[in-house]
Amino acid sequence: MVVVTEVKNGIGWIKLNRPQVLNSINLEVVELITKALEKWRNDDDVIFICLYGEGEKGFCAGGDMRKFYDLKNNDVVSYAENFFTSEYQLDALIHQYTKPIVAYMSGIVMGGGVGLAIGATHRIVTEKTKWAMPEMNIGFFPDVGASHFLNQLPGYTGRYLALTAKVVQASDTIYMGAADYYMESGNWETFQMEMQEKHWSSESIQQELNEFIQSHCSNSPSISQLSIEQEDIDCHFQYETVEEIVKSLQSEASVGNEWAALTVHTLLSKSPTSLKVTLQQLINGKGRSLNECLEMEKNMAIHFMKTADFYEGIRAVLVDKDRSPKWQPDSLEAVSTSDVEAYFTLVRT
Repeated sequence: MVVVTEVKNGIGWIKLNRPQVLNSINLEVVELITKALEKWRNDDDVIFICLYGEGEKGFCAGGDMRKFYDLKNNDVVSYAENFFTSEYQLDALIHQYTKPIVAYMSGIVMGGGVGLAIGATHRIVTEKTKWAMPEMNIGFFPDVGASHFLNQLPGYTGRYLALTAKVVQASDTIYMGAADYYMESGNWETFQMEMQEKHWSSESIQQELNEFIQSHCSNSPSISQLSIEQEDIDCHFQYETVEEIVKSLQSEASVGNEWAALTVHTLLSKSPTSLKVTLQQLINGKGRSLNECLEMEKNMAIHFMKTADFYEGIRAVLVDKDRSPKWQPDSLEAVSTSDVEAYFTLVRT
């Protein structure tokens, strides 16, 4: 089974069980998790949920994007409509769930994996956590509600993480509010065992869970690199166009700022179309509800199914793995305002 679910001692356990692909999400995974959560929502025998991934390498590496590449000449839009509708409904269900959800975010937590974890009430990271919204690497855009939750991060951190696809560590996720607790991964088995042996009370479950998790957790041993970079991030990513962000970084890089030089180099390696569309997406998402953002993103996702850069990005990263995408167009100047606006018009499928 790609998802294993069971109820033990008042706990609804959900295990993503595709370790050979870092527990990435396909339609079957989404449907099975949704089915379990809907079944347990009004089940008095289930007091709270615990969500985790099989294996030590990853909680969830995101959506199975290779599937879209394989279907690109075979009714990909129909599949995309079904997949993104189901995935985003699941993300919203987790955010709005009435019972606590514990997400154990050890290993890789990226893209769709972030979508599963970000709405949980108790989010645990470990020394193995690698968190990212990496969609920029494949000519896509950060979805699963990113228009909403990336705008909640400190300063312009959300823009920085979206546009650079930077991978951050446990201390960063706690600093920016994408996780709540730090636990050494070696404590996980004991944590699970004691969780299953404890007597839980549905009346005071939030407080009990808080105290129980805190008793197994500690402070992250490393200082958040993002907190150190925050001033630079806010200085350069405050602008409303990608060209202004690049110009600001280049100016700083020219006087020897290594962080700015590395950051602008990273930005300019991404799809110009994805960069511009994503920045506009985050600007549009400000002040919108999660559901409004998900609706906007679903529409955007269908537009991307008709975008050459999306398939070229998947080819370069997941198929041929040469890491040398040929973006079209290949410059920021060649992507017009009307080109960007087209991604936010209502799709006719």
